[in-house]
Amino acid sequence: MTTRLRFRLSRALALALVFIAPAASAAINPHGRTWANPVDVGYRYNFEQMNQGISYRTGADPAVVRYGDAYYLFQTLADGYWHSTDLVHWDFVTPDKWPFDSEVAPATLVADGKLFLMRSTTDPEPLLYSTDPAHGHWKFWTRLMPPLPNAVSSSTEYRIKPGQLPPGPWDPGLFQDNDGKVYLYWGSSNVYPMYGQQIDLKLGDETEGEGKRLAWLGAAKSLLRLHPEQHGWERFGRDHTDETTKPYIEGAWMNRHGNRYYLQYAAPGTEYNAYATGVYTSDHPLGPFTYAPYNPVGYKPGGFVQGAGHGSTFDDAYGNVWNTGTNWIGLNWNFERRIDLYPAGFHDDGQMWVDTRFGDFPQRMPDHRLKPGESTFTGWMLLSWHKHATASSEVPGHGPDQVTDENPRSFWLAASNTPGQTLTLDLGGPRTVDAIQVNYADYQSDRYGDAPDLVTQFVLEGSGDGNHWQTLADLSHETRDHANAYVELDTPAHIRYVRYVHRHVGAKHLAISDLRVFGHADGPPPPAPVLVSATRDKDTRDATITWKPVPGAVGYNVRWGLTADRLHETYQRFADQPTSLQLRALSRGVRYVVAVEAFDERGVSTLSRTITLDP
Repeated sequence: MTTRLRFRLSRALALALVFIAPAASAAINPHGRTWANPVDVGYRYNFEQMNQGISYRTGADPAVVRYGDAYYLFQTLADGYWHSTDLVHWDFVTPDKWPFDSEVAPATLVADGKLFLMRSTTDPEPLLYSTDPAHGHWKFWTRLMPPLPNAVSSSTEYRIKPGQLPPGPWDPGLFQDNDGKVYLYWGSSNVYPMYGQQIDLKLGDETEGEGKRLAWLGAAKSLLRLHPEQHGWERFGRDHTDETTKPYIEGAWMNRHGNRYYLQYAAPGTEYNAYATGVYTSDHPLGPFTYAPYNPVGYKPGGFVQGAGHGSTFDDAYGNVWNTGTNWIGLNWNFERRIDLYPAGFHDDGQMWVDTRFGDFPQRMPDHRLKPGESTFTGWMLLSWHKHATASSEVPGHGPDQVTDENPRSFWLAASNTPGQTLTLDLGGPRTVDAIQVNYADYQSDRYGDAPDLVTQFVLEGSGDGNHWQTLADLSHETRDHANAYVELDTPAHIRYVRYVHRHVGAKHLAISDLRVFGHADGPPPPAPVLVSATRDKDTRDATITWKPVPGAVGYNVRWGLTADRLHETYQRFADQPTSLQLRALSRGVRYVVAVEAFDERGVSTLSRTITLDP
């Protein structure tokens, strides 16, 4: 969901020296097979609030599709898209045809050897297709889609009569069934439901050239609505605590697995930590649909990355299933967001799952078909949490201590954006470091679109004693922007200190929200926490889970699901938070199983005992 729908020459010389310098060895490991959320792509600066002076990088509503031997990532307001052959390294593609006001929450479809791209719209717009998306070549399938039958104009959408539809299709999702029939799903509202309708792409009429190569078949069907009075996770607000604001349903995406259809949707709102993906199932692409009791299927309300709604589900080249989503930053604007990627799949009985556990820690991209239960988590633990940090300069109120708090809405602000500024972490003792993530914040960045100087350049150094330093990674000649730069080291480093040495960012100020270090300390993992109690509250959409603290723990994962062997849902809590959680994401009438695990710099504990939450 986008903001416009929910709101409708010293410097020059320095830059020249940066850009004409000879290229150094690549620092974003080109052979690396790991990643960490948010996905490290070149998020674009948003232009929608430029007249208000609000500047921020953002990415949302990801649609990932595999076409040929590559993957393509489309998202809201990017003025292009990204191409990858391994789901780890992404290259930006500038298309030769693109809407002036960019794409919003686009839908993708591979059919008849073509890649189709449809934007969100409330009026007839072109439908694009490509047979060479890697090089940005696009054509019109039709220059003007036919109007959505029975849809009213935007000015009258709140005076709809029976049989009429709101303007659209907004937040579209395209799906082709095994029999070749094509369906469109859409909807983004806290008033109206999600709709679906069969369409005819007229795939056999290509010889006619550009024309009316799309027709609506039958009538639109109302497929599903939100029921927050039954489903706790569909309530609005942070941790579903706002029960007065009507929640939003949006972000349709359809998959078929076996003979079942999985209509996915996002709720309750993109601007909070609890943005999630739900799913209804059916034996027909237009329903009737049944609510899945294991909802929300994609959920990540805790940790550094928060939010997992409005994305896409797709297969990779090995047959592994992946789910993308939108996570919330909300520093400069409520709709400041990023993209995340999680392993997903289906159990033999058809239950869909998305694994967000340790979803913002490094994950390993498989080069094979994953076995049942095989995890992509590297086991590299967070080493930087609440560690002592120092900096070469700072602005009062934004000290270096804020880069280790795992909060993207707090940040270190350097006194100047000049090369040579440093930020140093003391890990507290020797640690084995495998990867580092540099997460920049936009503080009065004063940028509203792409430009040649919007690149991120820095050097990462390590030391065992704080006096003798070695280069861990050198991005001083990088030619891309990295709002969430993830660096997998070529070889692990056994060090105590990590230092960021600044070279360049295109923003007006140098601000870093979190410098996250991953690896492990020596020693055994922590013991399992003692689960004291887990009880359903008077409002059975809620439950309170309490456990005893584990000495030295960095944090805990509260895990729950329908059975003890399917604890797919996770709420991550850090050790400076209470060891009691009110979980407000349950559905009435559903039985759950709950457990807790602890983690520290050495690893992850075994699970606590389980407790059953009866309906």
